[in-house]
Amino acid sequence: MKVLALHPDKCTGCLRCELACSYMQTGQFQPSKSVIRVSPFEGYTSYAPYTCTQCAEGWCMTACPVGAIQINAAGAKDVVDDTCVGCKLCTIACPYGTMFYDGDTQKAYKCNLCGGAPACAAACPTEAITFEEAETADWIGDFAAERTVRVLGMEAR
Repeated sequence: MKVLALHPDKCTGCLRCELACSYMQTGQFQPSKSVIRVSPFEGYTSYAPYTCTQCAEGWCMTACPVGAIQINAAGAKDVVDDTCVGCKLCTIACPYGTMFYDGDTQKAYKCNLCGGAPACAAACPTEAITFEEAETADWIGDFAAERTVRVLGMEAR
């Protein structure tokens, strides 16, 4: 499976990833709506990009009471806007702080891997963010995948 690989040692803090992400997600250069963030390390003059790792555990997905988070074709756990009720349980469940809530739309949102061509990786001039094949650790990932099938199966009825 392809994943976003983050390499903080290569990050210069240019914030191009945030701009590219926000443009891809909203059609505007609005870094506050980006789902990738760059965190500065005060006193060290270094930076670290962070975003949803599409973890196998799928805490956000399993916490969602209405099944609004499903696995998309790119392998990302994706929020389905039409199903999301804006309860914010997924934002609480995410141990990485990479589930966000949009007060304007009253919906949750997160990295959806831009449909398999992450804008953040394409925009990064130092390859601090790459999109590459990688193994993922999995302990309840099967449950998350089964939930997607179960929820999609219920919609067909």
